[in-house]
Amino acid sequence: MTEISAPGKLWGVGLGPGDPELVTVKAARVIESADVIAFHSAKHGRSISRGIAAPYMRAGQLEEHLVYPVTTETTDHPGGYQGAIDEFYEQAAERLAAHLAAGRSVALLAAGDPLFYSSYMHMHRRLADRFEAEIIPGITSVSAASAALGTPLVEGEQVLTVLPGTMPTDELTRRLRDTEAAAIMKLGRTYPGVRKALADSGRLDDAYYVERASSTRQRVLRAADVDDADVPYFSITLVPGPRPTTPLPRAIARAATQHAVVESPSTADDSVTPSAAGEVVVVGLGPGSAEWTTPEVRRALDEATDLVGYTTYIDRVPVRAGQRRHASDNRVESERAAMALDLARKGARVAVVSSGDPGVFAMAAAVLEESADPQWEGVAVRVLPGLTAANAVASRVGAPLGHDYAMISLSDRLKPWEVVAQRLSAVAAADMAIAIYNPASSQRTWQVAAMRELLLEHRKPDTPVVLGRDVGGPTESVRVVTLDELDPAEVDMRTLLIIGSSTTASFDTDAGPRVYTSRRYTR
Repeated sequence: MTEISAPGKLWGVGLGPGDPELVTVKAARVIESADVIAFHSAKHGRSISRGIAAPYMRAGQLEEHLVYPVTTETTDHPGGYQGAIDEFYEQAAERLAAHLAAGRSVALLAAGDPLFYSSYMHMHRRLADRFEAEIIPGITSVSAASAALGTPLVEGEQVLTVLPGTMPTDELTRRLRDTEAAAIMKLGRTYPGVRKALADSGRLDDAYYVERASSTRQRVLRAADVDDADVPYFSITLVPGPRPTTPLPRAIARAATQHAVVESPSTADDSVTPSAAGEVVVVGLGPGSAEWTTPEVRRALDEATDLVGYTTYIDRVPVRAGQRRHASDNRVESERAAMALDLARKGARVAVVSSGDPGVFAMAAAVLEESADPQWEGVAVRVLPGLTAANAVASRVGAPLGHDYAMISLSDRLKPWEVVAQRLSAVAAADMAIAIYNPASSQRTWQVAAMRELLLEHRKPDTPVVLGRDVGGPTESVRVVTLDELDPAEVDMRTLLIIGSSTTASFDTDAGPRVYTSRRYTR
């Protein structure tokens, strides 16, 4: 007789405003124990909630990434914007219901509090009547912003009004006039209207702007000093009821001219000095095989008290008793770098883990860029090299990078495609071999074909192209084709391409194809 498992439990997990240390003990426990971790994001794929929860997740958990079909843009859905969103919520709820019906527990992540302007409520309405559901409250952005400002929002019998910035300006103005204190959320593109409402209600001079409260990118400004074009969605405007009687964060006084950053209370005190024992070491594991990790890197990993990195790379490092592992999504490089530096400042020996070489499209640049911020002065940063994916792939077929060559990332996530195309054309015209990193992903499928067309303007159709996938890993495959034969459908994010130059040649052997780029030019 087939045993039917009991339904799983839905957890609405409030993560707080951004700082992973503001996640409650109960939330951390549930995140670690849940069978499925679910989280929302816009089409760009970067989830703030998952980034906050990453230190508490464990290897092997199932993940449900719920991507909004629209955020604020228009849609051709027959039901318009609301129709598209309602359909998305229905489909997302059924995805979670399938896990719950199979007996899996689901932790649905929510920044702030699950029932305070959160997407969780839409899942709760659709699932709580069918499955057991429990909500873990979280610290709201209002509380975090008030703490960042360092002054009470209300006292005595004063009334605090929480307002969405999406309200019509005249209605927002009326409500601001009628309350002692206010918190205005949902800013972003609504900020010009919010500023006008503050001015029209006579509250602008008493209003403050807090951006990304509690995170390492926190900013606190006077509301009147904020650039309308520089306001993210995760920001809030506060109008305190009592006039501040304690010193406000020092950066507010100079914000209009210096675009200042306000540290969290634990780091703002001038008396706080970095620990002499703490440091950040950015290491490269090599591209796949454990044999390609250098002894120097192994020693750094063994000596580290904390590991920080993308989940896939962290999982390549053997677990060591007492060593803390802070794994996160691959899209939060700046946040990951700041976390590593903050841990080091508190005395930790932190290894930031990259695949390949950390200085090649990896974490070394992100850590060094973040470390240039004055708040990290005195935190030591070292970089230990690793075998690059380009060199590993090249070695499998011989020496396609035997002469001058360039490395280019095909990803247009951090730079516009126009820049990528310009660089491809310039390198191709200069007749150098090219190692192509990040050629494609599930959301980037057209760039390889566009690259091939650009290169064919400068290279012969029979130019050798090496396709190396998961080199050094369990599913390694290496093929050699011509530029004209290159099929974009065979290329994914785990593939590295090497495009030959005019002096690159290939020939077959019993051991497989061999490719080399001659160091001599025929004159």
